[in-house]
Amino acid sequence: MIANMRAESSDIKVISENISRLGWMDSSDLFAADLLDELFLEACDHDASRSLSMAAVGNNAVREISSIRGDSTLWLDDPRCGTASKNFLAALDVLRKQLNQSLMLGLESVEAHFAIYPAGMGYGRHRDRFRDDDARVLSMICYLNTDWPADAGGELRLYLTDGDHDIAPRIGTSVIFLSAEIEHEVLLASRTRYSIAVWFRRQEMQVR
Repeated sequence: MIANMRAESSDIKVISENISRLGWMDSSDLFAADLLDELFLEACDHDASRSLSMAAVGNNAVREISSIRGDSTLWLDDPRCGTASKNFLAALDVLRKQLNQSLMLGLESVEAHFAIYPAGMGYGRHRDRFRDDDARVLSMICYLNTDWPADAGGELRLYLTDGDHDIAPRIGTSVIFLSAEIEHEVLLASRTRYSIAVWFRRQEMQVR
């Protein structure tokens, strides 16, 4: 286990069991607190320096559709990203290998970007798997928001078979779910919302 991850082998077992049984799980202590603090500061710096790009909808999409999706993004492997981003990507790769061992999902790579939502913006109900390929197997959201009030909104809403489930975007909370199966939505918030979106990928196969 590397220093930037807090999860032990027993935690990975619980994560894997929940994903296998329910299709999703959440955790409040998957990553080290100091790494999350550094990522939050880096995200704020990127936001202030206008390093982010308005997100689009769909695979290879070029359209900006703020009525559906209102976040701005920056991939963590971008040269403008710093040490915290590199350390987080390394931690994600460790997690990828651990999940591969327990779930046998053929995960070959991981991609991640900062996702920053201004006040009043969200992301409509959707799935993360694109229509024309099935490379994304597991999705993960890692929250970076410090001192998030209960009435600020911005929850991640999962649409599950047993009902809707809302998760507050507080720093330290991570949510992992099956990309092709779990519909989800980012609810509107009254303040800027900082997060990292992650996808664990297998070899891309064209879907016809």
